[in-house]
Amino acid sequence: MRACVPLTVAILCGLAWAENPKEPELFLELEEETEGAPASSLYLAPSSCQGRCLEAFDKHHSCHCNARCPEFGNCCEDFESLCGHEGFSHSSDAITKEELQSVSEKIYRADTNKARKEDIVLNSQNCISPSETRDQVDRCPEPLFTYVNEKLFSKPTYSAFLNLLNNYQRATGRGEHFTAQELAEQDTFLREIMKTAVMKELYGFLHQQNRYSSEQEFVSDLKNMWFGLYSRSKEERDSSGFEHVFSGEVKKGKVTGFHNWIRFYMQEKEGLVDYYSHIYDGPWDSYPDVLAMQFNWDGYYKEVGSAFIGSSPEFEFALYSLCFIARPGKVCQLSLGGHPLAIQTYTWNKSTYGNGKKYIATAYVVSSTH
Repeated sequence: MRACVPLTVAILCGLAWAENPKEPELFLELEEETEGAPASSLYLAPSSCQGRCLEAFDKHHSCHCNARCPEFGNCCEDFESLCGHEGFSHSSDAITKEELQSVSEKIYRADTNKARKEDIVLNSQNCISPSETRDQVDRCPEPLFTYVNEKLFSKPTYSAFLNLLNNYQRATGRGEHFTAQELAEQDTFLREIMKTAVMKELYGFLHQQNRYSSEQEFVSDLKNMWFGLYSRSKEERDSSGFEHVFSGEVKKGKVTGFHNWIRFYMQEKEGLVDYYSHIYDGPWDSYPDVLAMQFNWDGYYKEVGSAFIGSSPEFEFALYSLCFIARPGKVCQLSLGGHPLAIQTYTWNKSTYGNGKKYIATAYVVSSTH
């Protein structure tokens, strides 16, 4: 599969990867909850390290919480109490770009549950220019998915993932309330993905990096950051990272999140998703690949939505978690099959869990080149 944008820039979901792949620049739209917000405003209390442990240096902050602030003597007063106990307080614990690229390649190779080339027949049809994404014109008469081998969905992680998708109301402003069965389904999903080589690779890396002392601590944190509820609208606890990224939401008349190919396929099969066009088709010759597309979800439009295609649920969950933990609120540069790929995450800045930890607001692929 190849990029269809006739530019030297490969464009995906709100950002572009310029000729220098080290310098992605803003392009198109950001997710709804981050529109118009400078990066520095995504964090609470700039005079405190609450929710800011290991964040990148920002000259506009009066004090800092990064791994090297002890060396420069400019840490916030609560740095040691909030960040030191997590083993992040030494520069040797900072995760480098090279380490991220190395572990992402290992995760990529470990994804044995991914679709094979013959498992999916994709009909990407009409490629449009970035300037046309706001037109809301259906340029593709056929569905995106011509064929999917649904035997994939009988695999334990796929089955557990699918069970989660009907546990949410897509409209923000309506509180989410989980039944005992739905809470058990969250635990089942986490238990099944932790059996995979993909998640074992991720945990082993983060354990080695002093992020987690035990697998139990890691799984508990994943459950909080992904499934913990917070409010995107009014005072209702109406959203979570998992709902937003994998299931999708509607806020102010627009689709937000919805970055998962399995969800897309199932909704398209039911006649609820109408595929309109795409602006980017990634460089991978096998799955997982990446597609940036436009679509209508039962009456609501998604202007630019990127998604892995053909990846296992644990693969996406692992990469998004890796980037959120290593580069919260930042662009996270990875490598998959020798091709650079960047993921953007955002932290939810209005509430926390544990000792000031942030929930995932969103995570999605933002750029790639070849």
